[in-house]
Amino acid sequence: MDYVYGPGRNHLFVPGPVNIPEPVLRAMNRNNEDYRSPAVPALTKTLLEDVKQIFKTTSGTPFIFPTTGTGAWESALTNTLSPGDRTVSFLIGQFSLLWIDQQQRLGFNVDVVESDWGQGANLDILEDKLAADSAHTIKAICIVHNETATGVTNNLAKVRKLLDDYRHPALLLVDGVSSICALDFRMDEWGVDVALTGSQKALSLPTGMGIVCASPKALEASKTAKSVRVFFDWNDYLKFYKLGTYWPYTPSIQLLYGLRAALDLIFEEGLDNVIARHARLGKATRLAVEAWGLKNCTQKEEWYSDTVTAVLVPPHIDGAEVVRRAWKRYNLSLGLGLNKVAGKVFRIGHLGNLNELQLLGCLAGVEMILKDVGYPVELGSGVGAASAYLQNNIPLIPSRI
Repeated sequence: MDYVYGPGRNHLFVPGPVNIPEPVLRAMNRNNEDYRSPAVPALTKTLLEDVKQIFKTTSGTPFIFPTTGTGAWESALTNTLSPGDRTVSFLIGQFSLLWIDQQQRLGFNVDVVESDWGQGANLDILEDKLAADSAHTIKAICIVHNETATGVTNNLAKVRKLLDDYRHPALLLVDGVSSICALDFRMDEWGVDVALTGSQKALSLPTGMGIVCASPKALEASKTAKSVRVFFDWNDYLKFYKLGTYWPYTPSIQLLYGLRAALDLIFEEGLDNVIARHARLGKATRLAVEAWGLKNCTQKEEWYSDTVTAVLVPPHIDGAEVVRRAWKRYNLSLGLGLNKVAGKVFRIGHLGNLNELQLLGCLAGVEMILKDVGYPVELGSGVGAASAYLQNNIPLIPSRI
């Protein structure tokens, strides 16, 4: 029984946690197992190999932690850096802010590059810092690929190019929590040294699994990094990898089987097709917002996110009231504005195991909510704009051709 019952399905359109597909739910509906039996290491071995595909790496080493994205952040930092090390980190929204806070609390010397919320990382300032750092005091560049609070996606290829142009050895650490498995992400090609994601986003699993992938350069850095780490220590995992048992402590058996099912669904659709589907969902949402006469929080097209859209509301409307009304009247869950944009935006998450008709249902709900809160929207305007685009761009389902 739901804690607060509403008829039908809850329409979950927050930018994580996301909808869990039925095959994944069924895969997780199982009893506990002895993780020291032959079955769990055999399953884990296939997961570690297959999870590399979602990062688009052949040389990276993955680690699957029973944690959230916050724990994955800590793992990336403490295994590669020492207290006092200088990092450059970009403050562009709530989640980049939280990662910066973590870096500071872990004792790193954080060089913060701040932009207006709604803008991407200021790479001109990064270029200036790299050009001036002939002594190579910068040990890592920490960047959120997709800032979920504002719907901003950063250009990682350009970050890598800047590092290469200045022949700078700094590590590139990337938060891909709301991008990996949904947006174009190329760990090897872009020279990402540590990439991380969380199970509750585009993988469409429950919260509780942080997946970190480390390049050979990052593994080498971990040999001299002096930050204290215990639970997130890569070396403990690597010892058990060599033994073939894989786990230094008890994993979540149910999440492992869920991850197996989630990866199978992604591979059946094809990762590039998954990314293209998210591009369609993002474009359709932005067309709806435009048809409503509202603006995207993201200030330039180059930064538009295909996993979340933050919609600016007029000054006389409270974005939080849009979210409250959605849940109370329409059984629709939308994302709140956070911190600096609290009350100024509401967020539509369009990531994970989600199709176009589901999105259109969400957009229809948003139109009714806007009408409820006094915004003069024309019912059907956004849905019509999104439908017209989708009808011309949705491909046939490959498995049904």
